[in-house]
Amino acid sequence: MALLLLLVAFAAYAQDFSPGRIIDAVKCAADPSQSYALFVPSSYSAGRLWPVIFAFDPAARGRIPVERYQAAAETYGYIVAGSHNSRNGSWTASMMAAQATVTDVTTRFMIDPARIYTAGMSGGARVALGVALASGQVAGVIASSAGYPDSKSRKTVPFAIFSTAGNEDFNFLEMRRLDRELTSPHYLAVFEGGHVWLPSELATEAVEWMEIQAMKSGRKPRDPARLDAIYAKRAAGVSAKTSGKETLLALEAVVADFGGLKDVSELAARAALLGRDKQVRDALKKDRDEENREQRQMDEILSMENRLSSDDRHSILAQLRDRWKKLAAASNHPADSVDRRIARRILRGLSAGAAERSKDEDYRKIVEEFRPPRAVR
Repeated sequence: MALLLLLVAFAAYAQDFSPGRIIDAVKCAADPSQSYALFVPSSYSAGRLWPVIFAFDPAARGRIPVERYQAAAETYGYIVAGSHNSRNGSWTASMMAAQATVTDVTTRFMIDPARIYTAGMSGGARVALGVALASGQVAGVIASSAGYPDSKSRKTVPFAIFSTAGNEDFNFLEMRRLDRELTSPHYLAVFEGGHVWLPSELATEAVEWMEIQAMKSGRKPRDPARLDAIYAKRAAGVSAKTSGKETLLALEAVVADFGGLKDVSELAARAALLGRDKQVRDALKKDRDEENREQRQMDEILSMENRLSSDDRHSILAQLRDRWKKLAAASNHPADSVDRRIARRILRGLSAGAAERSKDEDYRKIVEEFRPPRAVR
């Protein structure tokens, strides 16, 4: 038996790990039932330590995040491993998958213990944050489309958080709140889309942001050339903004991220001036008002769902159908607008858990009638 285990382990370690390409499935030597997709940058050598990203998909599709982060990993020298076993469902199973992947990768490769990162989308983001909260050894988390596994708000965490959300993502408000409540290093990037993995271009921005955080914290020696290049890219992004509100938010982010690494006094002065502009303040207030309006609509529909077992059931069903019908009409409007985005987020959010929230067959028919098509992840 011992010889058999030795042969299995030898076969696993003899696998071809040619740098610069994605390997679809690597079986964990200690537990071959666990596997992951892997990318090792072309520049890899055993002569130094390397940062790593452990990634988690809600449906155990480990290759998807590896593909998203491949370009950034090649450019900035990261190893990326995407679990094929972590999925929505059993939290224990996901934690076991995470541990198996971490153990296998850190055994096979020269990993920098100060630069271990996690990433995930939806339920996978909750896994990524859960691993970071539990381990105390994670430098940063890239959380797409979902937040903390326990849904508790936090002002500080011992790791940097780069979060993302599509502007039609049903967890959009959750990601807004997560970012707003944090005072430790954080960044929120919103892109056009729904409840999906971040685009590859945004994955590169996330890795660049982690590079800056690593230099600020001392986890990585300062690299003047890389620092200047990323700073120039972020400064150009500020110039590309078309509204005072977006310019202010971009300026504040650059000042927060590069303070102590670059002279950001001029940008800070510009941000302070814009922050006193009434139109900018009104635009920021409008954003908060729209978030509150979206939450109220969600809460009202959920409250009506909870009253479906009352004597007034038929009246409540009629009200619910009217709400869903109006939301569906707004979500299908040909022109993009705040109202269309809100309607799409509400419909997708309510549809996602409707079967668990209500057993009322007539209400389920309403949900199915107006349920929006699922986004491609």
